[in-house]
Amino acid sequence: MSKGNDFAKLALPEAMLKTLGALGFDEMTPVQAQSLPYILEGKDVVAQAKTGSGKTAAFGIGLLAKLNVKNFRIQSLVICPTRELAEQVASEIRNIAKFQHNIKVLTLCGGVAFGPQLGSLRHGAHIVIGTPGRLLGHLNKGSLNLENTKTLVLDEADRMLDMGFVEEIQKVISYVPKQRQTLLFSATFPDEIEDLAHSIQNNPINIKTITKESANKVSQYFYETPSRQKLQTLVKILGKYKPTNVIVFCNTKIQTNEIAKELRNKNIDALAINGDLEQYERVDVLVQFMNKSCCILVATDVAARGLDIKELSMVVNYDLPNSKETYTHRIGRTARAGQEGIAVTMFDEDEIDRISEYKDDSQIFENTKSLKIDKNFSMTPKNVTLVIEGGKKNKIRAGDILGAITKDAKIPGPSIGKIDIFDRQSYVAIEKNEIQNAYNLLKDSKIKGKNFSIWVLE
Repeated sequence: MSKGNDFAKLALPEAMLKTLGALGFDEMTPVQAQSLPYILEGKDVVAQAKTGSGKTAAFGIGLLAKLNVKNFRIQSLVICPTRELAEQVASEIRNIAKFQHNIKVLTLCGGVAFGPQLGSLRHGAHIVIGTPGRLLGHLNKGSLNLENTKTLVLDEADRMLDMGFVEEIQKVISYVPKQRQTLLFSATFPDEIEDLAHSIQNNPINIKTITKESANKVSQYFYETPSRQKLQTLVKILGKYKPTNVIVFCNTKIQTNEIAKELRNKNIDALAINGDLEQYERVDVLVQFMNKSCCILVATDVAARGLDIKELSMVVNYDLPNSKETYTHRIGRTARAGQEGIAVTMFDEDEIDRISEYKDDSQIFENTKSLKIDKNFSMTPKNVTLVIEGGKKNKIRAGDILGAITKDAKIPGPSIGKIDIFDRQSYVAIEKNEIQNAYNLLKDSKIKGKNFSIWVLE
């Protein structure tokens, strides 16, 4: 990437350039360099770019540069496949938006109460980021008005199609003015994406940066194993590679629960995530995995959509993916940001013909005889998670929690891990050997002058 490839070449406000510099945006990524000039010109864009390529900043900068902060109407709508991705997108856009006061970014996603969202909509917003079902729910109720929307963004469009959101997306788009800018971002480009782009865009600029982005450094291993021995093979694989954290992909919800339970029985820490979980249960599981209070996440593809895990050492395909595109999505979750990762795929004798489509020079097929059982092998997390029954609605910040735990130097700062603050709950990762001390300390302490219920998430 050339040194001249920076944001100062673009027609952006000086205050935004300063904010981008403070956030570490010194040079544009390929997708930003190729798409931003067209986005700023108001043209429709279809961009194929990998997850983690900087696409959120690409469209986020474009939305914010053209925003009229004095017009307190919804000027931009971003549709995402999952609540997790919507929250990540909103967080990044809010960070960039700090260059100007009073820019309001609102998320509208399922799995949370409808009422508070109604209140937020009544107060107005400039940019709305949401999932198809909840956006449509508000549109049907008349609580969401998109008449002033100038720019529509479909983020991770291929995943939304995989999840069956086509009809809902089309219904949402029917509420957006036809005279608009439409931006479509996708990691893969199946025929359905081309059809969607053709139906909702006007002479779009096509951008493909996949070949210009650094390939993920993923070592891909394949093991043939009888179905009845898959769990045993999984344990051997974990014992051989000794990853720090892993996502194990299964094709059914039932399997996720069964495999997680069997792994725990073998002293290998694991939690399951699937579509049957309530939203609060999903949050509990994801927070623990992200803050290193859980080593293994056993997931279905749908349940894992939109997860952005920056440091994932291994992905295991317990079941063969249904398509090459799904395989690419799965293994692309490891080796982010220039790091190295491992992807392991198991298949049985009935799947040998299907495996041929995955074979290329980058993959290694090994015999399970090379895997040995280590009877003393275990995987236990370094942290445990404390839950505080207070959050953003109580104006709690990470510094408030950190100060309460480290006061009087009773618990050293390095023993405290990631702090996640949601509307009504906060989660704190604490090293195992300090968890009881931290619990006792917070139980008897005030945060922001108030006492909150404290409990350990297990």
